[in-house]
Amino acid sequence: MGQVATLPSRRGGTYVMELYEWFRKFINECPSGLITLHEFRRHFCNGTVGNESAEYAEQIFRTLDNNGDGVVDFREYVTAISMLVEGSPLEKLRWSFKLYDKDKDGAITRAEMLEIMQAVYKMSVAASITQPNPLTAEECTNRIFVRLDKDKNAIITLDEFIEGALDDEWIREMLECDVHTVKVERPLKSPGPL
Repeated sequence: MGQVATLPSRRGGTYVMELYEWFRKFINECPSGLITLHEFRRHFCNGTVGNESAEYAEQIFRTLDNNGDGVVDFREYVTAISMLVEGSPLEKLRWSFKLYDKDKDGAITRAEMLEIMQAVYKMSVAASITQPNPLTAEECTNRIFVRLDKDKNAIITLDEFIEGALDDEWIREMLECDVHTVKVERPLKSPGPL
């Protein structure tokens, strides 16, 4: 993880070799084959903007940890990253919904949305990865809730989240997890068999 993570390509016969290379680096950095929250936060922060991204790293870790066992294994990690890079808009939005639904109750509250928005905003400003947004995290959250909470029950369901994001480009850009906030690249070709 101290090295740049690499993303396997699904095209051609090189996929297996790229996946092997990615696994080799993963095991080199995490010999146990598992990443704890502490390790993930450290590596994520080193790959982005330092401590400004710690809160966002925790939310991403929680979402990567599909089985809730407190660690992320290679399968959980590679599945999520591959989907975020090569998945459909619908797959990416479903994953993003899990990121925002912190208590995993199937709905996003205003407080959950605001917490993630504040973490993302803090990290984005520190990294200067986006143009400064004239809206604050609170204003973005309010705007999203006005547009997505169709039944006005103060929560956003998965259906409302996906439908609203697919129908509104601004909302989709605000809600999709952006893999470009993390340094990711494909492996270099190996000099030959090991």
